[in-house]
Formats: sequence, C-alpha cells, structure tokens
Amino acid sequence: YLKPHVLFYKQYLIGEDPTNVERVMSKIRRMGSFKPWGAAVSAIEMALWDIAGKAAGLPVYKLLGGKVRDHVRVYNGAVRRQMTGSNPEDYAAEVAWMKDAPEKFGFVKMGISFHSRMVRDVPGFLYGDQRDGPPHSNRGPMTEKGMKHVVACVEAMKAVLGDEVGLALDCGPGWLLPDAIRVARMLEPYNLMWLEDMLTGDYNPYTSPRTYRDLTSSTTTPIHTGEQLYLRQNFIELIETQAVRVVGPDPEDVGGLAELKWIAEYADLHGILMAPHGIFDGLIGLAGLVQVSATLPPNFVGFEYPVGNPSWWYDIVEGLPNPIVKDSLIEVWDRPGLGVNLIPAKAAQYLRAEDQDFFD
Repeated sequence: YLKPHVLFYKQYLIGEDPTNVERVMSKIRRMGSFKPWGAAVSAIEMALWDIAGKAAGLPVYKLLGGKVRDHVRVYNGAVRRQMTGSNPEDYAAEVAWMKDAPEKFGFVKMGISFHSRMVRDVPGFLYGDQRDGPPHSNRGPMTEKGMKHVVACVEAMKAVLGDEVGLALDCGPGWLLPDAIRVARMLEPYNLMWLEDMLTGDYNPYTSPRTYRDLTSSTTTPIHTGEQLYLRQNFIELIETQAVRVVGPDPEDVGGLAELKWIAEYADLHGILMAPHGIFDGLIGLAGLVQVSATLPPNFVGFEYPVGNPSWWYDIVEGLPNPIVKDSLIEVWDRPGLGVNLIPAKAAQYLRAEDQDFFD
C-alpha cells in the first residue's frame, strides 16, 4: 500500500548518489509525516543504507558506527495467536504457548484492555458506550470491574511466566489518566517490563508528553510509548521531561535506522530505555532492526520480532539464518548492506501485473 507514497518522492531522488544517505534524506525527510508518509520515507532511508553498505562491501552496522553487541534480543512481537477469549485463563494459556515457543523468548508482550477484545468481551468494562470503527476505537473511563479484570489477567499470566520470562503489556491507547494511574499502581507488585501506549499510541498522529509525565511520575511500573511518532523532533519533549521510562520508535515509521539510533542515544543520556517497535516490519525490516540494534547503547532492551507474512516471504529472501532466533537472541550477521537479498526468480511470481518490471 506504500507504493504511491514512495513514488511521490521519486522526483527528488533521481540523479542523487544513493551512498550519500544524509544528503538524499535531507531532501525528503521534511516532506514526511505520520504513517503512511513516514513509512515511505523510512523505507527509502533503509534502502539507501542497504545500497551504501553493498557498495562499500560492509554491513550497515559498520556505517552506523560499528556494533556494540554480537547478538540482539527480541521479544515475541508477531509470534502470537488469535485469542478466542478475554478471561484470565485465556491469557494464561496464551503466554504458556509463548513460553514454550522454540525461540525461547526472554520476555513477551500481550495486548490487554483497549488493545484487545476486553472492551467487547467483558460486560461492564467501561462506563459509556462501546464504539466500533478503525483500530482501537474505544476510549473512556473504566469501571472498577474492568480494572480488576485487567489485574486478574496479569496475575494469571505471571503465575505461568514466573520470573523466568518477563511480561510487557500493550495497553491501548484509550485510557484516561486517572484509570491509568490507578491500574499502573495496582500492577506494581508484578514487576512488568512496561505498560505501552496507555494514553496515546497506535493510529494517533500525536502524543501527550505532559499527560504521560503525570502517569510516569505516579508509579514505579515503567511506561512506554513512541511507535507512532515520526522523526527525532517528536521525541524531544518525551525524553527531556522524563515523560516515559521506555521509548519504542519503529524504524519503518520514525524515519529510518539512523533516526532510531539518534533517539536511542538521546534517550540513553536521560536514563530512558529503548525497545524498538517492529511487529509489521517484515523480513527486510527485521534485517534493518538487527543492524541498527547492534549499534545501540546499553539502554537497548530488545525489539519486537517481525515475521514473514505471508509465509512465502521466507522463500524469496536469502541471507537470514535458520533458525533466526535462538534463546531470544539473533546473532548479528556480517554480510554487506542489510545482509539479505530478494531472490528475483522466486519473488517474480508474487508481483502484481503492473509491477512485473520491478527487477528490470
């Protein structure tokens, strides 16, 4: 769906040296915005790094300053099933399945409350009407029953995971601040990795640093946001005001790999953790996440693991290890560029009729 957005920038790219990544990006970065425009700019930036690395015969991590670590940590991300219920036993069963996954994730993330079916599955979850519409359409005050239901589901998941596998929660957006504060405090005994996107987040073209600051300062449970934001400028207030404890930009929305690295370093200066988003980034995005995560400072926690969807993506990309993840880690590879390549002979069959000249 990004093709028309990427092609919009063609007029500014033709004739430029793709290995001058920053020079090229300076021409188009300011014309990006919230997704899908930011995704188009990000895709171009990642492609430029791939070209530059292959031209130099070096992996992208070398061009970004060299690697800090030989392995990068991932959490479950797109390794998940379609849940059939919203009760504590349903959540316990799902994390038990994740705990037993061959990737042996060190921590997992689960969607709850407004980032799940709870609003429609649990009677009396909210005061007010349930709304249908685009993703995460509900927002409003929660009942005591709703808040206790969230806590009961967390308790059930922690009973399965113990202290062997960490637990993060994808929460919204949709919470109002008083409810977010109360539930964050109620969850403090469970030592969660973070509570993500409670106030703003997915499909919100803005954030609320002052409100997040009130939430963060009220609880010891780490608060996380950032996947929807485009460019470093939109992280400045979040970071400088200590509005959150964890930031999670997506390299395919924020402006690319170098942009994510800048944000990670600035967050590290302020004692804030970095856990990049990436569930929808696919296998090319996975390669980019591996390369940039290898270069990040010690505030890097782990990134959200994307998978090939549909599964034939694994047949048309070469260069990925098999298995990709061992003990929640991916070994950083040393091949030029992003280190992966499309296989034209195998990929051509999946191209639409109007795109048959893609590999020409």
